[in-house]
Amino acid sequence: MSNMGNHRQSRAERRAANEATAKAAAEQAAKERRQQTIIGACVLAVIVALVAVIVLAIWQPWKSKSSESSNASNLTVQQAYDQLQSVKNKPSTANSKGGILLSKDGVGKKVAGAPTVAVYMDFMCSGCGNFNRLVDPTLEKMLDAGQVNLELHPMSFGDRWSKDNYSTRAANMLLYITEHDDDPNHILGFISNMYADDFQPAENSGVTTSDDQMKQQATKAGVSKTVADAAVTDKYTAWLDAIDTYTPKRSELWNTSGDLKGQMTTPTVTINGKFWDMNQSQSVYSDTKTSLLAALGIAEDKVGVEGTMPSIGENGKPITPSADK
Repeated sequence: MSNMGNHRQSRAERRAANEATAKAAAEQAAKERRQQTIIGACVLAVIVALVAVIVLAIWQPWKSKSSESSNASNLTVQQAYDQLQSVKNKPSTANSKGGILLSKDGVGKKVAGAPTVAVYMDFMCSGCGNFNRLVDPTLEKMLDAGQVNLELHPMSFGDRWSKDNYSTRAANMLLYITEHDDDPNHILGFISNMYADDFQPAENSGVTTSDDQMKQQATKAGVSKTVADAAVTDKYTAWLDAIDTYTPKRSELWNTSGDLKGQMTTPTVTINGKFWDMNQSQSVYSDTKTSLLAALGIAEDKVGVEGTMPSIGENGKPITPSADK
């Protein structure tokens, strides 16, 4: 009997031991689940915090300008113009509407009889880069031959697409250079270097561009090192902000066709102060350069030929495709 009792006791002990093991395993599993939940919550919190920091770092310039523009959106065009005039540090080379005139004779000097092509641009704008690469070599030849005057209108709203306020920094450099280098080829060379396909950062790419890299683009264009070094400035940032408020309110610069009809975009081009409808022209001509030459009234084989002027002269309207036929 004692043997049977011991046998029953050992079974009971085994069942108890098994139950204890199962209970311990269940408690351990529950403990691990709690730990995993805590760890997961901590990891999620860290990820959320990192995302918030990254978003803030990328979009802060845009938010800042958005906040300012929300107030500026209530301004009339006249109020925005008055605000622009009240800015303390204005580039001396710019006119009251923000244009910087270039001709074969230098900065601020107009060639009589030649049409004036005004280009509204942003250094971060991909469309502006495409326009520059397609058209500027032709415009530079015409400028050198006295066939055209150029009016530059730098803007800086493209900061929203960069991490390092690229538009504002580049525009400040351009404005400073126009004040301290009277050679239009140096100025236009700097612009073309900044728009070079292997240099201009893509919108929202996260690519950053150092001051030294931008200074190199200036010196490569012929700007002196002294001027290029000093051109790294934020002296005109308030003026550029005022330009970004005023210029889009100018109804004479609004698109007259296409999906963006009634809005101002970059690049925008005027000829003798009249809006040139690139959308309409490009629907007829093979490329932007050809359509611009048609609007000016000059054949491509006459580009750069001194003594030959565009037919519209200094006061005529851009020739439309329908009028061209």
